[in-house]
Amino acid sequence: MNWVNELYALYEKNESLAGKIPSHGNDESAEPVLLPLSHTTVLAQIEVTIDRHGNFLRARRLAKEEASTIIPVSESSAIRTSGPVPHPLMDSLQYIAGDYDTFTQAELDKKGNVVTYRSRYDEYIHLLEDWCTSEHAHPKAVSVFTYLKKARLMEDLIHEKILIVDGNSFLVTDEKIQNIVQEKSFVRFRVETGEIPDFFDDSGRFLPEIWADTTLQKSYCAYFDSLPANVDLCYLTGNIGRTTESYPKKIRNEGDGTKLLSSNDSAGYTFRGRFRESKEAFSIGYEASQKAHNALKWIIRKQGYTRDGLCVVTWESDLRPYVSIFDDAADVVMQAPPDSFIDDLSDTAQPEEDTNHITAAQFNKALRGYVQNVANTSNMVVMALDAATPGRLAITYFNQLPSSHYLENIKFWHESCCWRHAKFVNKQLVFFDGMAALYDIALALYGTEQNKFLKLKTDSNGKAPMLVSTVQRLTPCLLEQKRIPKDMMRLAVLRASTPLAYEKNNWRKILAIACSIVKKAKHDWKGEKWDMALQENCTDRSYLYGRLLAVADLVENDTFDGDDRRETNAMRYMNAFSRRPFRTWKIIEERLLPYFNKLSIPKNIYYKKLMNEIQDKFTPEAFSDDSVLDGLYLLGYHSQVNKHYSKKEDKNIIEQDKNEGEIIE
Repeated sequence: MNWVNELYALYEKNESLAGKIPSHGNDESAEPVLLPLSHTTVLAQIEVTIDRHGNFLRARRLAKEEASTIIPVSESSAIRTSGPVPHPLMDSLQYIAGDYDTFTQAELDKKGNVVTYRSRYDEYIHLLEDWCTSEHAHPKAVSVFTYLKKARLMEDLIHEKILIVDGNSFLVTDEKIQNIVQEKSFVRFRVETGEIPDFFDDSGRFLPEIWADTTLQKSYCAYFDSLPANVDLCYLTGNIGRTTESYPKKIRNEGDGTKLLSSNDSAGYTFRGRFRESKEAFSIGYEASQKAHNALKWIIRKQGYTRDGLCVVTWESDLRPYVSIFDDAADVVMQAPPDSFIDDLSDTAQPEEDTNHITAAQFNKALRGYVQNVANTSNMVVMALDAATPGRLAITYFNQLPSSHYLENIKFWHESCCWRHAKFVNKQLVFFDGMAALYDIALALYGTEQNKFLKLKTDSNGKAPMLVSTVQRLTPCLLEQKRIPKDMMRLAVLRASTPLAYEKNNWRKILAIACSIVKKAKHDWKGEKWDMALQENCTDRSYLYGRLLAVADLVENDTFDGDDRRETNAMRYMNAFSRRPFRTWKIIEERLLPYFNKLSIPKNIYYKKLMNEIQDKFTPEAFSDDSVLDGLYLLGYHSQVNKHYSKKEDKNIIEQDKNEGEIIE
């Protein structure tokens, strides 16, 4: 299936939810609403309450968190950017206030003529009257029409001190509501009816809020369908019906002016003279377009990943819980279904004896919990959106695959990249085995330090180009088991080889991610499998040099006091060491002598013995080779350090210290 069919099917399955606003829906954190056809959302600044006879009762200013409002739209008003194109029911003051010109100072156009807004009001009233006098009229719409036909909205709002005027009874131009100048305020309506049955919605509820009344929405949809329209073949569904050349915007968010589909090129550039107009090239059904776009808006707001200009949305065909491609291994375990770990109570998701370490085994169990909920017909859809210009939106990635394959690929990604990472969860440091989140990978590869934190650079539009690029390049690796780009591996190794360029915690994060990427690259490009545990029998030159660097780092660290924040010689020379290991190792080794003298005798013996064991694994040619080290040296370094600081190794060293100390005494 293509992306339109997937979105169309998503809308069809959830059409019963269209237009229904949750009871807690007056805040930004509320569940998003699936829009009915021929409707959109706006942010209203003023709410006016009238009675069923069209008499003004009261009004109030709206806070931003309660401003979201569903309104009916025509094909032309849904895409308006400027110009006199009114919405059918609710709109801004310039359209619906018949006395707007009375309370605003006259403006002049470029020709010096006085600009008035009466024509906009007349067009709006004519449009609303046509609906209210049709067989599809709704009582609440008639109440609004009856009130606005009196042309005294501005006067009522000024009397209620919703709008502020100066001494000449003109609106104060610098007065704002939700950062919108008051003369451009959008107005929504409530109709208090005394609970007359005609005003109940189809669920039996009495709703004064006309934007939440599903019967009014259906009334407008029926009226809209009755209007004359072009009928042709829909290229998306193959059905004959109403077609459209106007396509919705506000896809990624309420301020998004870009469109996925567009055919407004009247200069002939797009069609190069082959067609006189766009409908000769293709035609799209209005219903298919509306359902696909509304489903996309809904699913993005419901469970899309939007950050720094990146927009990626993933959904399961029946909207079952799923694993996000943006989750790290720890997130997968923590968000797994509760029954994922019942089969083996000895290895729960967060064992009591070690609540800050999430293992690969626990990750696999969590995935099995998701697999239990997968039906034979279950599919996963992944779609990434990006805009190169303010008006055009592109699908930069689309993939539809069986949910079982999706979970298999997620598992393969985390297994082939498996390394030990750390992050803070509820202010507690948690270690986990697997792969870090895509956002953290972008930070490790392209982030710069700002106020001791890694951050991605953003452009003037708030977009982080390197985050978008990272996700676009790694998504096929994650979902299709494609090979990881070599340039990303080289960059990761380069960044991890410069520890003095970052705060220590940031460098450790970069190092762990670099190890994951190197491990993945070795698997993808050479078929090599590297374990996270220390490979004590490995004779690879780069790996052994990495182990030596780790021992040098540990020796020096063991002589520091608890508050000592100095960098070790191993860290100072790490970048040079990665490029010229034989030459640089001589320098590091010479500078270790005073630190060996500071160690206790047991530790002195332990480290020298370990260093000799590592050097014995080199061949003379490999040790004297001064060429650039492979990224495997990071794996050797990190594995050696992790082994040293593991609980088991710490215990062994302590016991060794005690035994050798007793012998010495």
